Amino acid sequence: MSAALRIEDGDGLLAEVAARGFARVAGEALAARLALPPAALDEFAASWERLETDRFMADGGRYRRRRHANFAARAGLPGHLRGPHRPHFQAVVHNSLNGGVERWFAPIEDAVADGPALRAMLDLGRAVADAGTPGADWFVEVHQFRIEAAAGAPGFPTPEGVHHDGVDYVLIGMIARTNLAGGETLITDDEGTELARFTLLDRLDTAFIDDRRVMHGVTPVQPADPALPSCRDVLVITWKRDGG
Repeated sequence: MSAALRIEDGDGLLAEVAARGFARVAGEALAARLALPPAALDEFAASWERLETDRFMADGGRYRRRRHANFAARAGLPGHLRGPHRPHFQAVVHNSLNGGVERWFAPIEDAVADGPALRAMLDLGRAVADAGTPGADWFVEVHQFRIEAAAGAPGFPTPEGVHHDGVDYVLIGMIARTNLAGGETLITDDEGTELARFTLLDRLDTAFIDDRRVMHGVTPVQPADPALPSCRDVLVITWKRDGG
């Protein structure tokens, strides 16, 4: 099992990703690093209540809600510039269930895309990407996911199984777990050897992944109390070399 990093500065995080291909950061440490007002994080988390049903699930499931946006990050220039709304596309080799199809999801709300919480997460993740691949231009995709579960109807955070996303770097940040059991994150090598298994529990518990080097997946979720609503809210950001 991988222990969560305590990041007094960025060096430990960057070194961990460089050494192992992934790192896990405790939410409390990440929140302290981002130095965001609690109200900004609360407002950010509340936007998960406004996601729309993912209607592109080839398994017929209606257990996933999401919004999506894309950004560009240019070498030598700070920040991320939002691009025109476009579909999300993955090759079948990277997503055996839903790949090969242009999937048009509802756009991330402007206030969320421009808000301090998302911008801080974008900048932190870019620091990891830039350290691993200096001088790159990046195509960046941001996904808000909610996985819902009910008694007898589990939710599947990664229905395609353990996989590569077909990008360079991935940030997976926990926003909220509500009445939830399961949802372990698995990190493996390409041969399927397990490198780490952990559960993102608290707000901003985050995994950074070098997608070129390791694979990742998440086990199914179900309600801890079958009589109550249950969901798993996460933020996923990916960086892919533009033209790479």
